[in-house]
Amino acid sequence: MKLSVDEFRAWEHKCITLLGMSGVGKTRLANMLRRNDWFHFSGDYRIGTRYLDEPILDNIKQQAMRVPFLRDLLRSDSIGIVNNISVDNLQPVASFLGKLGNPEHGGLTLREFKRRQELHRHAEIAAMHDVPEFVRKAQEIYGYKHFVNDAGGSVCELDDPEILRILNEHTLMLYIKATEEDERELIRRAEADPKPLYYREEFLDQQLDAYMNERGLPYVALIEPDDFVRWMFPRLFYARIPRYESITAAAGYTVSTDELAKVHDESDFLRLVERALERQA
Repeated sequence: MKLSVDEFRAWEHKCITLLGMSGVGKTRLANMLRRNDWFHFSGDYRIGTRYLDEPILDNIKQQAMRVPFLRDLLRSDSIGIVNNISVDNLQPVASFLGKLGNPEHGGLTLREFKRRQELHRHAEIAAMHDVPEFVRKAQEIYGYKHFVNDAGGSVCELDDPEILRILNEHTLMLYIKATEEDERELIRRAEADPKPLYYREEFLDQQLDAYMNERGLPYVALIEPDDFVRWMFPRLFYARIPRYESITAAAGYTVSTDELAKVHDESDFLRLVERALERQA
């Protein structure tokens, strides 16, 4: 949604969607706002607790069944397995997504990897469709005045116009753009600690062919999972930037990670949004 500064100030129940790559500060900001009467809706948390809960548990159980001691306890219903997902601990979601490559090093086959990627895509679409209902719940059930949607970094990859319509209708979209220095730091961190990521299938196929040719690998099973993630991350990062920019050009606003770093409380954040509205008036 597009607003003037005066309209934003007069907006009694502010609803904002935060867009940007993982690591730019969306969750830190949302956690801070939560302490100031803002309902924190985490897209990844909703994915893990509602739409991927059963597949995540099935994956964990499948791993546990490989251990004879645990297998016997599971089959006799002597133990149970539950997710311990929180807004600050989304590891079960990442573990389910997994990494492509050598199964001896924890990698997944291409078929299984794509299956999980597609499940995640549908889960993320469903989670974003839930935003209007949670805007209502935040006010009517939980008594929060404002609402912040901490969207996953892959929202721009979903190619679902209905999501953008819903988010634009119910929230003000704010893209947190990394500065060049922060871009380098995000890439450095991703290479130091490669984590599972979501890729559009077309992008994955293109980049996988390039990677296999560059590394001289005849089979996906020979891929070193962490090496593939390290190789992919900068390509994914720069492929997402024009997608974020296209969204915000049509229906949102942009702030930089430098600007966000100076936000220490709710009043700082509101002033930051007002400056973004003024710039793009």
